[in-house]
Amino acid sequence: MIDEKIFRKISEKIDSYREAMIELQTALSAHPAVGPDNGGDGELMKANFLKERLVQMGFKNFRHYDAKDSRVSSGIRPNFITTIEGRNKNRFIWIITHMDVVPPGEPRLWSHDPYKAYVKDGLIFGRGVEDNQQDMVASIFAAKALIDEGLIPENSINLTFVSDEETSSNLGLYYMIDSTDSLFNNDDLIIVPDSGNLDGSLIEIAEKSMLWLCFKTKGSQCHGSTPQLGNNAFVAASHLVTKLVGLKKVFPKSDPLFDPPQSTFEPTKKEANVGNINTIPGEDVFYMDCRILPDYDLQDVLSAIQKIVRGIEKKFRVQIEISTAQYVQSAKPTSPDAPVVKALKEAIEAVYNIKTFAGGVGAGTVASYIRKKNFPAAVWSKTNQKAHQPDENCSIENMMGNARVFAYLFLRK
Repeated sequence: MIDEKIFRKISEKIDSYREAMIELQTALSAHPAVGPDNGGDGELMKANFLKERLVQMGFKNFRHYDAKDSRVSSGIRPNFITTIEGRNKNRFIWIITHMDVVPPGEPRLWSHDPYKAYVKDGLIFGRGVEDNQQDMVASIFAAKALIDEGLIPENSINLTFVSDEETSSNLGLYYMIDSTDSLFNNDDLIIVPDSGNLDGSLIEIAEKSMLWLCFKTKGSQCHGSTPQLGNNAFVAASHLVTKLVGLKKVFPKSDPLFDPPQSTFEPTKKEANVGNINTIPGEDVFYMDCRILPDYDLQDVLSAIQKIVRGIEKKFRVQIEISTAQYVQSAKPTSPDAPVVKALKEAIEAVYNIKTFAGGVGAGTVASYIRKKNFPAAVWSKTNQKAHQPDENCSIENMMGNARVFAYLFLRK
């Protein structure tokens, strides 16, 4: 329950922040925070800028959980929490967002510089504006509204800003959780606004397992006019791709909790092999992104893949190396009756006047690791679903509306 009169007052306060929220979005995008796995120098500049802004906005209590990383010039991957103390100092509402972004990709596909955010037709365009700055900014200004109005919430609030989410999270939230035995309390409400749908009706309570694999096929290089003198690794790898796509018949279960309801096996990135047309490649490298229903054990999936690989090796007389880029066995889903799900349902329906539902997704979020530690977590956002795309954008109205959802949660008694 909340005081509707106070909520209306806070909502009006959030409305007054519109231009300030757009400005912060623009300023955050100007600090590229690409991790070293994706060719960047990490998140520290963005984290320092963000903390400085938070201090200017009235946030006072901070805790840092910086992870060491020699691959970035600063030597650290920053993670920090800012806390607003409520009357209950032992129960927290968590909003966890991430500071890192993916690289822009091909510049020619962008209408403008991806790191110079701009507004057009009610949308903010730029890398990171939706993933994950939309809800980062929304949560900040929802909390700021309470600070500016001098309101002390019933429960305490932890706004959490993490690194390394776009690759492994090992130096982000996973590091935070593993570095202390008391990050979360059993009755905390933990929200990760890093996935959602267009109308905001989906409250994500389950995720598929994630398996990212690299396949390196080794044959023998030769001139294109004398293929009999070599062994075309590209041909063997191409046959391997078609066999791997057929894994959906080996693992055919369907679960309506997810969309799509089946496990997926998708070849994705492919590395360049030879630099000219008239050379037969002796090596070929490609990657595959697998999203597996929780019913299946990833070890069983790997065993099936290895069987296929052995068959291709024998048929084409090649060697194939498999390496793992991501291996995340899904956690037990959050119960649809968990307090965090009920609280979100109430807040979303009050703000957006829509009927919500609990479901699962194929995308991976840090909520999976939280669930593995036996803490219920819910993932939610009303989003344009433009993450990782050229001309990534977020709706200003979504950002404002999501801020009101977070404020509603903060005002719960």
